[in-house]
Amino acid sequence: MPLKLPSISQVVALLLSGVAYAGLAFATPRANFEQLAGLVAVALGAYAWLLHSRLPLRWGLGAALMFRLLWLPAAPAFSDDIFRFRWDGLLVAHGVNPFQFRPDEIIADGARTALPDAAVRNAVLPEFQQLYRQLNSPHYYSVYPPVCQAVFGGAARLFPTSERGFVICLRLAILAAEAGTAWLLLALLAAMGWPQARALRYLLHPLVIVELTGNLHFEALALCFLLLAIWLLSQQQWAKSAGALALGVAAKLLPLLVLPLLVRRLGWRRFLAYAGVVAGTLLVLFSPFLSGALVVNISRSLNLYFRSFEFNASIYYVLRPIGIWLTTYNEIARIGPALALTSGLLGLGLAWRERRLTVASLAQTLLLMLTAYYALATTVHPWYLTLLIGLGALSRFRFPLVWGGLAVLSYAAYRTTAYTENLWLVALEYVVTFGVLVWELRQGLTQDENCHPGRSEGPSHARTI
Repeated sequence: MPLKLPSISQVVALLLSGVAYAGLAFATPRANFEQLAGLVAVALGAYAWLLHSRLPLRWGLGAALMFRLLWLPAAPAFSDDIFRFRWDGLLVAHGVNPFQFRPDEIIADGARTALPDAAVRNAVLPEFQQLYRQLNSPHYYSVYPPVCQAVFGGAARLFPTSERGFVICLRLAILAAEAGTAWLLLALLAAMGWPQARALRYLLHPLVIVELTGNLHFEALALCFLLLAIWLLSQQQWAKSAGALALGVAAKLLPLLVLPLLVRRLGWRRFLAYAGVVAGTLLVLFSPFLSGALVVNISRSLNLYFRSFEFNASIYYVLRPIGIWLTTYNEIARIGPALALTSGLLGLGLAWRERRLTVASLAQTLLLMLTAYYALATTVHPWYLTLLIGLGALSRFRFPLVWGGLAVLSYAAYRTTAYTENLWLVALEYVVTFGVLVWELRQGLTQDENCHPGRSEGPSHARTI
């Protein structure tokens, strides 16, 4: 079959995308919001045109790879999380449990407790002292699960004194995960009876390229393992699926949300076996870090996340001034956990109301569960939304593409060291996103009312789990 060539306009869009990504990777500091937003806008415009004009799949896959490889030698410009990754990696590389000590504790006693060997301590302490000044959370225990810690530790062992080498190692790990995600999206779309070109919605999305490959966020690994779990589930390989899901949870905790959706699909007996495999695998993965303080310290950090952190929120920002008006101070310590509980109940409600237990409905319902979670969250960093974009490629919804495009507006907060958010831009992000979501939900209800009563949702030959 001859290779279909892209049109001239598509070639121009691809070139514009490459120029925009090069500018973002090598010539745009995070504080320069105008330049950052402008280059992302160029990339988004080119992306929209490439999807609208139906870029041939092979060219799209090639472009997705080239755009990611372009970032390979670049330092992460828009996130300072890399310094905590390196901090944790150095601890793991020297046999220290990263969940046991806060960075300020290590610096306070000169690393004597964490590194009793004087020679090792004297060799590593200067690196720690330099990193400490760059950490954004020196007073919190690590919250990065064991799969992340394994990658951090491996990269730190290979490059104990080279930040550039460490970055390249992490980027190669993320590129490998993205390659796996590409294969899984193509396989799942084929199984669901949808055009494989829908995978380009995720693979070419500027937010995905910038935040995962560019800024080195490990949602890339979580999504890859989550899609692998769904694929294996569709192939009736329950135990392997459970192992893959455990790996996803051990990269980011959010894939745990898929478990309620499996109860009716598997039946209680098989579900309990599935959950047992997930729990057993997680126990093995966490075993190198097990200590009396593990659960306590991780719980403290998660508790701070829900009760203290706020960034780019939606519903919480509506409730926050009400709480201040009623009590004269910020009620995040109560509102945050209450919203988290509400999102959990909404997720259970979505699981209970599912009608068609297909591969397509599993991805789509999980997408809606995560959407509810982020809509009610107190903190929504742009890279969180990459999971929605990946799942959105397996559903009829396009609002994740819009939300991901508008998330760049949150970077306006970094124009000064005070990190002050522009709430008008936050409002614009969510009004447009939720407007598109409501419109798509209404369109779906209309289609359901007009379809034949016996017809299944999604593609007619979607596989039933």
